[in-house]
Amino acid sequence: MSGRMRLLTDEQWARLAPCLPRKAGKTGRPFADHRRIIEGIIYRYRTGIPWRDLPREELGPWQTVWKRHRRWAADGTWDTVLAQLTAQTDSIDRIDWTVSVDSAINRAHQHATNTTRPEIDTGAAARAKLLRPRVSQRHAIGRSRGGLTTKIHHAVDDDGRPLAVVVTPGQVHDAQVRPLLLGDVRVPRLGRGRPRTTPDALLADKAYSSKQVRADLAARGIRTVIAERTDQQANRKRKGSGGGRPRTLDTETYKRRNVVERSFSLLKQWRGLATRYDKLAIVYRSAAVLAAVIAWLRS
Repeated sequence: MSGRMRLLTDEQWARLAPCLPRKAGKTGRPFADHRRIIEGIIYRYRTGIPWRDLPREELGPWQTVWKRHRRWAADGTWDTVLAQLTAQTDSIDRIDWTVSVDSAINRAHQHATNTTRPEIDTGAAARAKLLRPRVSQRHAIGRSRGGLTTKIHHAVDDDGRPLAVVVTPGQVHDAQVRPLLLGDVRVPRLGRGRPRTTPDALLADKAYSSKQVRADLAARGIRTVIAERTDQQANRKRKGSGGGRPRTLDTETYKRRNVVERSFSLLKQWRGLATRYDKLAIVYRSAAVLAAVIAWLRS
C-alpha cells in the first residue's frame, strides 16, 4: 500500500487490532487483511466515492470492503470496539464526565432514498423502537427544511470524543432523542464493577430546555447546564410567584459546550457522512460510530 493511502498510523492500529473480531462467528473462517479492509472503509467515507470506485490495487476488491462493513454494521462490531476503547481510557481516569449533547443534519443523496428494504434492529437501532410510536423511522430518512435528511446525535465527553451516536430522521426533535442518546452512554469497566452510564453534568442548548428534561436529569443525579428559552422565561415571569424560581445557569461550564460542535466539524470532514449515500440506516450509523472510534484512537 502506498504511503498516501495509509489512513491509520501504526500506533493507532496497535490499539485497534486487539478490539476486532478474528473470524465471523464461532465457526466461521478467520478474517484476512483487517487493516487493509478498514482503511478501505475509512477511505470510502472520507472521500464519499461509490463503493465500486475504491482503488483495487491498494485496498482490495470493493465487494470485500463493503461486505465486511455491512457485516459489522449488523452485528454491532463497531459499537463493541468503541466500548472497549472508552473502557481503556476510563481505566486510567482520562474521561471527563461533563457530557455535551447536540445533533447535526445531513442531506440524504437520491441514492440513499430509493429503498424499500426492511430495517434491521441492532444496537441503538433496537432501542429506537421507543420513538416509533411517534416517528416513522424509514431507515432514518426524514423531511426537514433541507429536504430529505438524516440527523446524527452525539453525546461527547469534555474533549469532544463521542460516547454515544444515534441516527434519526432529520425532522425529529433533539429533546425527543435525549433519553435514547443518554441510554447509549455505557462505558464498561476493565475490572469488576458495573458500566458507567451516568454523566456528572449534561451540557445542551435551548432545544433541550424543558421541565421534563430537567426533572429526568435531576432524578438521575445529573447536573443540568442548559440555557432557558426566552418564551419559558416570559411564561415564568407572567405567573409571578407561581412560576417558581429563575433557572440558574453555570455560564463558565456552559462555555465548554462548544466541544460537541467541534465533534460535528470533524465528522463532516468525512464526505460520506456529511452527505448520506447509504440506503440502510444501520450502515450509515456504523460509519458514524467508526468516525467516533477514530476520534478516540487519535486522543
